[in-house]
This record gives sequence, C-alpha cells and structure tokens, in this order.
Amino acid sequence: MDWISIGNAAINGTVIGLLLALPALAVTLVFGIARFPHASVGDYMTFGAYTAVVTQSLLTSSLIVVAAVASVTTALLSLFFYIWVFRALAQRSPVASLIASIGVAFVVRSSITFFAGQSQYIIEAPLVRAWNFGGIRVLPTDLYIMATALVALAAVFALLHFTSLGRRMRAVSDNPELASASGIKVREVMLTLSAIVGAFCGLGGVLLGIKAVVLPELGWELILPIFASVILGGIGSPVGAICGMVLFGISQEVASLYVGSSYKLVLAFLVLLLVLLIRPQGMFGKISAVR
Repeated sequence: MDWISIGNAAINGTVIGLLLALPALAVTLVFGIARFPHASVGDYMTFGAYTAVVTQSLLTSSLIVVAAVASVTTALLSLFFYIWVFRALAQRSPVASLIASIGVAFVVRSSITFFAGQSQYIIEAPLVRAWNFGGIRVLPTDLYIMATALVALAAVFALLHFTSLGRRMRAVSDNPELASASGIKVREVMLTLSAIVGAFCGLGGVLLGIKAVVLPELGWELILPIFASVILGGIGSPVGAICGMVLFGISQEVASLYVGSSYKLVLAFLVLLLVLLIRPQGMFGKISAVR
C-alpha cells in the first residue's frame, strides 16, 4: 500500500475523529459528572442531522443557520429527557440510568423512523474541488468541519477551566455531596450539562450528515466506537476522549485500506486492546487507589 493512500485515509480519519469527538466529549462529561454512560448520544446526533435536513428544506440552505438550529433543538431535546427521565434516576444505580438512556435512544430513533421513514436524506453543502498536494487530497469542506469541531471543543474547555460554571461542574464531578453542601446548585449544573450534551450531539450530527447519508441508524451505529474512544483516552478525561476518538478514526480509515470497510472496526478495536494492554487506564486516565 502506497503512502499517498495511507495519508489520504489518515486525513479522512482525522476529520471523522474530530467531528465524533463532540459526542465523545459529551459522553465523558456525563460520565464524569452524572456518573453513568450515556447511550443516547448517537441518536441525539441522528436527531440533529434530521433537524438540519428539515431546516434546509423549510427555512434556509445556510449551513451556519442549519447547524445553530440543530444544536439548539437537540439541546432542548436533551433537556426534556433529563427532566423527564434522568433527574428521577439521579439517586439510583448508574445501571438504571444506562438502561434508561438506551430506552431514550430507542424512543428517539423510533420517532424519527415513524415520521421520516427509512428514506435516505442528505445535508446539502456547496460542491468544491479538492486541493491536490502531490496525490494528497484535501477537501475545503473537511477543513471547515475540522475548524468547526475544534472551535466547539475549545469553547467547552474554556467553559470548564475559565468560568465559575466550569468550576462548579468540576466540583460536582469531584464530590456531589460536598458541592451541594457548599451551596452549589447541583440541579442547575445538571441542566447545563444536559444542554451541552444536546448541543454537541446536534452539531456533531450536522457535521456527520455533511459527510454521510442521513438515516435513522446514523448515530446508533457509532455508539460503540464512541464508547471505545472514551475508554481508549481514559474514562473521565476530556482530552483523552478527543485524542482517543481521533486515533480510533484514523485506525478505522487506514485499516479499511488493508481489510476493507467490513472489518475496519475490528482492527480499530485491536488498536484499542493493544493500547489498554500497555496502559489499562487509557492514554490520559489516572490510576486510582481503592481501599
């Protein structure tokens, strides 16, 4: 296999990895703060993609407006399910919240299928010619996708580390009981977290819909790689979730050159297993002592 093909595959894997880093970061934040793995993020992405399709058909073709509408609408959906489902399960076992999130995923996907059917849709983007650098092809659209994802990720990191809200979120993540006793309104933190999760998944769904065909199973099929990337990077590590997703995306695309698209997920998981054999806590995870 020539290096040009590997380079093109690595570029495409980086694009996919960065846009999927949005829901991967959402999963990490939920696990770190709410203490359960959120299995609905994939279908939240699908909802965001379908919202973009509807917005383009009814309102405007502007991708900026479409992405904003999809992000806000999916944030509202996430808030609805938090208030209706997850808030009532906050004091129960994380397994209960995990199972509930799977149920929410089925509800969202079934609702989409009921109203939209199994027809294929696309999010219309301007057709542009790829830049060619000695065989290495770079699409300007991919650069816009990566830039959008990076700006969104940087905004969340700025929120977490340079605002009072971010400090409250980190305090709740460290010790919810102590944070509540210190006067931090945990419910407001959870509402904000749910809005961020929805907005990130909605934006990720739009970016993915630009690269792929929009189907009801669009996001559900990605939930396993998203969870795997979170484990690869280190559970609870936002930086690890991003790096893990990018590495996972590159591994899948490069693997498809050798074994075909049907088995690329297998080799990507092989990379996951090899990393975890060397660092069981993940690339950026920390080893915690347990008494």
